[in-house]
Amino acid sequence: MKLAGKVALVTGSSQGIGQAIAIRLAEAGAQVVINYRSHPEGADETLAKVRAAGGDCHPAEGYCDNDRGYSIGADLGMVDDVRRLIAESVAHYGRLDVLVNNAGIEKNAPFWEVTEKDFDAVINVNLKGVFFATQAMVQHLIETQRPGKIINISSVHEELPFPNFAAYCASKGGLKMLTRDLSVELAPYGITINNVAPGAIETPINTKLLNDAEKLGALLKNIPLGRLGQPKDVSGLVEFLASGDADYITGSTFFVDGGLTWNYQEQ
Repeated sequence: MKLAGKVALVTGSSQGIGQAIAIRLAEAGAQVVINYRSHPEGADETLAKVRAAGGDCHPAEGYCDNDRGYSIGADLGMVDDVRRLIAESVAHYGRLDVLVNNAGIEKNAPFWEVTEKDFDAVINVNLKGVFFATQAMVQHLIETQRPGKIINISSVHEELPFPNFAAYCASKGGLKMLTRDLSVELAPYGITINNVAPGAIETPINTKLLNDAEKLGALLKNIPLGRLGQPKDVSGLVEFLASGDADYITGSTFFVDGGLTWNYQEQ
């Protein structure tokens, strides 16, 4: 139980990669705060699985004798919501040790057609929200004089061009540099920060791709390992980075992409 006694907040954990991370951290012994914006039913599902992973729990019978999970609704694109999310997490558990900045969105449009509204939506969640969630977390850690872990779920597109997703690429490129900068600034406080950069992961957000045999086939040709990633491929690395085994790692990006980044060719 590498994370026993730790409290972790995973943003955007009502489905997909975020849900898998929340469950994995609970299995490692952490108490987990689940965050959602528009899918409370998904957050309820994550919460039940987190509690089941953390101890004697029988959700079907409405019974749990632990406090392994807690769910909070908040929009990561709104700074007031971000600050409330951190404050409520601390109020509930008395502390936070790990912040996983997982929430993210993307908008598909040619660069010359991107609207200000869509640009702001992407940047606000993917970069501004991460900036201020991390700031609030750091303030808490400094005030309580404790070390901590910050793990950002970035993307291969912090390095790899993604035509028709310019705002998304800009947000992930910004996240890359923010992580590098904060790794230096936060190190004296014992706070580490790293990025995990998934490639093509099989999640509900990719349902359209999974049902398009031609596009899926073209993508798989770009992945040397010959398959899409699974959420567990990401969550296992996050567990490692959240643990004491990663205490000497900071400012790095870890690609979870089956080799896609260094083999990709735009069709």
